[in-house]
Amino acid sequence: MSKLEQLEQPALTDDELAAVDAYWRAANYLSVGQIYLLDNPLLTEPLRPEHIKPRLLGHWGTTPGLNFCYAHLNRAIKALDLDMMFVTGPGHGGPALLANSWLEGSYSQAYPAVARDGKGMRTLFRQFSFPGGVPSHVAPEVPGSIHEGGELGYSLAHAYGAAFDNPDLIVACVVGDGEAETGPLATSWHANKFCDPVGDGAVLPILHLNGYKIANPTVLARIPRDELDALLRGYGHKPYYVEGHDPEAMHQAMAEVVDAAIADIRAIQRQARDGGPSRRPRWPMVVLRTPKGWTGPGSVDGVPVEGTWRSHQVPLSGVRDNPDHLRQLEEWLRSYRPGELFDGDGAPVARLGELVPDGQRRMGANPHANGGLLLRDLELPDFRDYAVAVDQPGVTSSEPTRVLGRFLRDVLRDNADTANFRLFGPDETASNRLDAVYEVTGKAWQSPIVDTDENLSAHGRVVEVLSEHVCQGWLEGYLLTGRHGLLSCYEAFVHIVDSMFNQHAKWLKVSRGLPWRRPVASLNYLLTSHVWRQDHNGFSHQDPGFIDHVVNKKADIIRVYLPPDTNTLLSVGDHVLRSKNYVNVIVAGKNDSPNWLSVDEAVLHCARGAGIWDWAGTEAEGEEPDVVLGCAGDAPTLEVLAAASLLRRHLPSLRVRVVNVVDLMRLQSATEHPHGMTDREYDTLFTADRPVIFAYHGYPWLIHRLTYRRNGHDNLHVRGYKEEGTTTTPFDMLVLNDMDRFQLVTDVIDRVPGLGRRAAGVRQSMQDNRTRHRYWVRQHGEDLPEVRDWEWSDGRTG
Repeated sequence: MSKLEQLEQPALTDDELAAVDAYWRAANYLSVGQIYLLDNPLLTEPLRPEHIKPRLLGHWGTTPGLNFCYAHLNRAIKALDLDMMFVTGPGHGGPALLANSWLEGSYSQAYPAVARDGKGMRTLFRQFSFPGGVPSHVAPEVPGSIHEGGELGYSLAHAYGAAFDNPDLIVACVVGDGEAETGPLATSWHANKFCDPVGDGAVLPILHLNGYKIANPTVLARIPRDELDALLRGYGHKPYYVEGHDPEAMHQAMAEVVDAAIADIRAIQRQARDGGPSRRPRWPMVVLRTPKGWTGPGSVDGVPVEGTWRSHQVPLSGVRDNPDHLRQLEEWLRSYRPGELFDGDGAPVARLGELVPDGQRRMGANPHANGGLLLRDLELPDFRDYAVAVDQPGVTSSEPTRVLGRFLRDVLRDNADTANFRLFGPDETASNRLDAVYEVTGKAWQSPIVDTDENLSAHGRVVEVLSEHVCQGWLEGYLLTGRHGLLSCYEAFVHIVDSMFNQHAKWLKVSRGLPWRRPVASLNYLLTSHVWRQDHNGFSHQDPGFIDHVVNKKADIIRVYLPPDTNTLLSVGDHVLRSKNYVNVIVAGKNDSPNWLSVDEAVLHCARGAGIWDWAGTEAEGEEPDVVLGCAGDAPTLEVLAAASLLRRHLPSLRVRVVNVVDLMRLQSATEHPHGMTDREYDTLFTADRPVIFAYHGYPWLIHRLTYRRNGHDNLHVRGYKEEGTTTTPFDMLVLNDMDRFQLVTDVIDRVPGLGRRAAGVRQSMQDNRTRHRYWVRQHGEDLPEVRDWEWSDGRTG
């Protein structure tokens, strides 16, 4: 055969074309059946209204395109023995992934009751979007998925997170053209600049242009071809195009393009791994343009459906009541020729099996998509080796996150061989004082490096891009495929990923109930540059509300830690890196602050989660306090201790107890949260009837929400952030929000019965100090010397 004849040969032989088309038709049939059928799954009798579900839910429009991609990727996996995952961006493509996992057998492997036969097919159909069944989108229940399809925008970031440190893995990521309009997805196109062809796997984006969202056309499907091409090439991709309507021509074109893209990926990796020229590659991608609702009803009730927004959800909505709709549905289902696809028992025929990869090569059975199967515990150094010395409380100081950075540096070092830990952040690793990590690794970077750059490396394990969305998506993809990581972020701006956190927490909640899903490493947030030390950046950088958002989720999933000093931060950091299946939120300062506890004391305190600091209080053994000063967070702890010191000096007969809370969820009842205290434990710490003045890092009403059922709740008075802020000094931020030491002392005087009359002079002095502060800070631009230079003492001498 001449070279010219070889070029003219179609990508698929007649047998291959027939096999891939049969598989695609089978997946389409199964998808339509899930949306509509309650019974009669093999159409062994004419359809009747009682065969139809009473509520028609699900989304057809994107589904045939997803099935098309899955079929062609299967062919490539089998032909080339590829290790490949499938990530679906189009939100409600659930019918497609359920259909394909059932066809390939991975669904029945996870759910033996849903066998690959007629009975199992009936169950597959009945459970879809049905009470007690499975959702209409790609959810944890679907084998092979790591991506919650209920919300758009995150698929590409998840795909790259999965590819990091998986050098043999290819992640095929279908990006919906509606999804492509979201901010997170639009930014995620830049992830290819961080993908190392030596140590990472590859992502094959498939931009699926079917033209419409729920009710409107999509931007990328309507812009001119040359404009789209320029955009994608500008993002650094080499796009291949597959466009059309005719199945046979589209199969041939898709097979050719997939083979070419895989060849490009392998060539890029081979060149990089053989020591070729060090330059950022232009990774391939596929642009697939198909009609929305492809192969479905062309028109319904005289209006176009296929190729329009009307096919987005359920093209035939009146099937139970409208005989013409019922007739169209039966014609639609029979157009896939199910008698050729399934045998008399309902099992897929042998021809369909020709396209199914073996074992773990099936995308629904790929172990990377069930990351707990691959998870290895981190090698962690002993965090005690990084502790700061504390002979007496408050005498020395340190920068908590800077010390934690040294611990994380050695976590990266000790796990370099297994390549299963990364640090993510939006351009803030150094700002957040974690820059010790650069002693062992650089920041991932595949673009040119100039002389003035620092800490950039083609093989770096710190990953930064100024998009919290992309950082979160990378980390989620990394965790869900069996690795460990941590996201460091300014506290105020972690709100950007509120919705992404929601989806991940929901994923963990559902996956905990699936015995075949193995636990994955926890999603760990380190929130620093926090509200009380954003005095220089001002009001826009002052927001502690992410905690409020987090505690809305299931108690089995979320943990919130507020370490008051460096050694407690080290203990908490070690704990969260060992944990699985949680979302851990740590809020800790980066600025120089007092060291309160030795490392041994810190370990005990963190194990308790909340405890009395007897050295700070004045109650005698066996006596109940007159007042409890509670605190959670580093700045509140400092103010409570300063207030306790003032009370010792000015009101020495007052019995004061200081309680610090490091694990915020200890405040909740044991019946509501696994870390919660029993009422007896709570009363032992806070008493059942004495005034409690509580200084809290965030919005004060959260403490009331967590404790509203407790004894003595009417005696609880909480100080925290009241949405008062500006560019000012650290102490002025506390004064603006009434959480300063002088106000806390005033609160004690106002709330301890009978104390107001005896301590009127002290109260006036405290309020005078606040007034004096106000004048001083506006005249001198810094805090009062007695505040700025304050050190802990027993209160009698300072």
